[in-house]
Amino acid sequence: MSGLRLTLMLGALAIAGCRQDMEDQPRYDPLDASNQFADGMSARTPVTGTVTRDADLSPVPDKIPYPITIELLQRGQQRFDIFCSPCHGRTGDGHGMIVQRGFPAPPSYHQDALRRASDRHFYDVITNGYGAMYSYAARVPPKDRWAIVAYIRALQYSRDAPVGELSETLRTRLEAEASP
Repeated sequence: MSGLRLTLMLGALAIAGCRQDMEDQPRYDPLDASNQFADGMSARTPVTGTVTRDADLSPVPDKIPYPITIELLQRGQQRFDIFCSPCHGRTGDGHGMIVQRGFPAPPSYHQDALRRASDRHFYDVITNGYGAMYSYAARVPPKDRWAIVAYIRALQYSRDAPVGELSETLRTRLEAEASP
């Protein structure tokens, strides 16, 4: 038994003695010269289409900056169903599948506070996350974020549309469903 202990102790010491210091690896400091590239610079120009992680949010408008078209709403619905409905539910009521399995429920989009919230509020939450929701900035491009916001507004409107603005067919169907 003592031979086994000695072997284990020597093995542990050998493993503890192994270190690979990343700071000792070859690297370039910013703007160092380099003979590896034809221009002699170690810093490289970002690839076309690269999005900065610390993008300036000040130019983000308060309202949806695109015309609200059926195409925008369909794109918003598609993106909402993929990214938002697992928690928020397909109707935005906060009872998605993940919530049904025990995750804390997000607020319903149909509550007064969120009906009054600006379009920018929803865009910012998608971008930065809020509460238990993490940021979708790396997953959802800005135009799709606005499409999702447009779709959220459509969901909100669908629950509170004035009856006078409905088509005759929808009004008749609604009245038939409402009467016993």
